[in-house]
Amino acid sequence: MALNTSADAPLPVGEVSRLIGGWIDRLGAVWVEGQITQLSRRPGAGVVFLTLRDPSYDISVSVTCYRQVFEAVADVVSEGARVVVLAKPEWYAPRGQLSLRATEIKPVGVGELLARLEQLKKSLASEGLFAADRKKALPFLPQLIGLVCGRASAAERDVLENARHRWPAVRFEVRNVPVQGVHAVPQVVQAVKELDALDAVDVIIVARGGGSVEDLLPFSDEQLVRAVAACRTPVVSAIGHEPDNPLLDFVADLRASTPTDAAKKVVPDVGEEYERVRFLRDRARRSVQSFIDREERGLAHALARPSIEDPHRMVDERADQVAALLDRGRRTLGHLLDRADSELTHTHARVVALSPAATLQRGYAVLQKADGHVVRDPDEVAEGEALRARVAEGEFTVRVDA
Repeated sequence: MALNTSADAPLPVGEVSRLIGGWIDRLGAVWVEGQITQLSRRPGAGVVFLTLRDPSYDISVSVTCYRQVFEAVADVVSEGARVVVLAKPEWYAPRGQLSLRATEIKPVGVGELLARLEQLKKSLASEGLFAADRKKALPFLPQLIGLVCGRASAAERDVLENARHRWPAVRFEVRNVPVQGVHAVPQVVQAVKELDALDAVDVIIVARGGGSVEDLLPFSDEQLVRAVAACRTPVVSAIGHEPDNPLLDFVADLRASTPTDAAKKVVPDVGEEYERVRFLRDRARRSVQSFIDREERGLAHALARPSIEDPHRMVDERADQVAALLDRGRRTLGHLLDRADSELTHTHARVVALSPAATLQRGYAVLQKADGHVVRDPDEVAEGEALRARVAEGEFTVRVDA
């Protein structure tokens, strides 16, 4: 219920603390899961103090319990263990501090952890976070590799030494973080996000040298899985735990069995690449030489052909044929012209011999009436009719006499 307060009518701190305590007292007991980060068992004290932390977030809460409650699980519970606690929230008014009063503590067994991980795996898989089409291809030769690993760890040494042995020029951007325990998840997530934000980083390797199921729990955390799924940079999982795969292996773009295997898969071997280049260079040289030899043989075959060996030969042969045809044409045309001239002369002579003009030259005359009609019969003319007489050298007029 909201309180009616103002700057002129404030509540005392003690009243506020009392009210908060009253609200919290009305809360019932709840089952809480977390990881024990601090454990205080003072000799002779009847109360045990714990700090219960959420491994995925930077949140913790104080827990108190009677010694006999903790003694029931003291042999299997220690700092770093995951437990499930039945507790009731309590408010300590003098200090304004919230804590949980535990009445029962149960350790979380490996089988139960694995069952929960399997359930989480199915849930994430149903969202498509493990789908193959989401996997990004690794660059052939990364210039800068982001590495998330424990400080001065064997995993860091294996990745750096093997990668630089394979390709000496490769560079690393290393983020040293806790790889187990309560602080592992948030710091690994932060390191991955920092490296993903760097444009120069071509690929990110998350490495750890194996461990128990409990030690590898941070790499199956949902927060880390979603952070890796959201990366735009390819991520390689190199946890090095063969029997069981943390969920990071499924969401990563590439899974390596060990940190050494990650270095081999991310960085090409300079010796192998040199041999591959040499092989391809020799293969290219052989291919080019074979092509040149084949073209040389084809060119030699073409040059051996008569048309290429003596290119003017065909022209000379055709020139002789043209000259012969030209001479033949001239002779044929000459014969035709001579024969035509003879025929023309003969025809001309016949025409001349048969022409009226030739007849007139022999003294004949042609009489024509006034209308131009040629007189062929004496009965065609009348006495006194004027006729025109045409002779070889001209014409004149005559009159018909009885």
